[in-house]
Amino acid sequence: MELGKLKKIIPDKIYKILQRQNIRELRPAQYKAIRQGLFKDKNLLVCTPTASGKTLVAEMIFQNIIINQKQKAIYLVPLKALATEKVKEFREKYGDLFKIGISIGDLDSSDVKLASYDLLIMTSEKLDALLRHNIPWLKNVGCVIIDEIHLLNDPSRGPTLEILITILRKLLQKVQLLGLSATIGNADELAAWLDAKLIEDSWRPVRLDKGVYLDGEISFQ
Repeated sequence: MELGKLKKIIPDKIYKILQRQNIRELRPAQYKAIRQGLFKDKNLLVCTPTASGKTLVAEMIFQNIIINQKQKAIYLVPLKALATEKVKEFREKYGDLFKIGISIGDLDSSDVKLASYDLLIMTSEKLDALLRHNIPWLKNVGCVIIDEIHLLNDPSRGPTLEILITILRKLLQKVQLLGLSATIGNADELAAWLDAKLIEDSWRPVRLDKGVYLDGEISFQ
C-alpha cells in the first residue's frame, strides 16, 4: 500500500517520520495493523513471517505513544545481545527525537536513571525485577512491545513472561500491548488472552519453496 494513500489515517508527525526514512509504501502487515487500531490504542498480536515488517509496526506504536501521547514505551526482547542491537538501531533512527535507554544489567537494581528515558529496551526478566522495586515511573508507560512473544510457550522463560504480562495489565489498565512473532501455533487463543486484534499475513520479501533432498537432488512441491 502506497504511503501517500494512508496520509489521512496516519498521525501527521508519524507520517513525516516515515517520509524522513524514505518509506514509500507499507507492507501488508503494517497496513493491516493501522486498520486494526494501531494508532487508536488497540492491543495487537502480529504473526507474520520473518522480514515481513513487524519491527516497523512496533516503531509506529512507540512513536505515537512517545511523541503524540507524551508517555513512555517499553520494548521487551528475549536476549541481552538483541537488546544491544535494538538500542543501537533505534538510536540511529530516533536519537534526535526522543531518549532511548537500555537496561540489561544487575537484576536486583532499580535503575533510577531509567525514569529519564522515553523508550526503554530490556529483557522480560529485567522488567520483572524492576516491578519488584515498585518503580515510580511505571505509571507513565503507555505501551509495552513484546518481541518473540511465542516464548510464552518456553518451559524456562514462559512463566516469567506470562506473569509479567498479567501484572502489567493489572497495574496499567490502559496500556497498549503489542506482541510480535513469526511462529505461533495458537494465535487466536493468544490474541483472545491479550484482548488483542490478530494480524496475520503470509507475505514475505523472498519466496519460500519447500522441497525434499535425496541423493543430491531436490524435488520441490
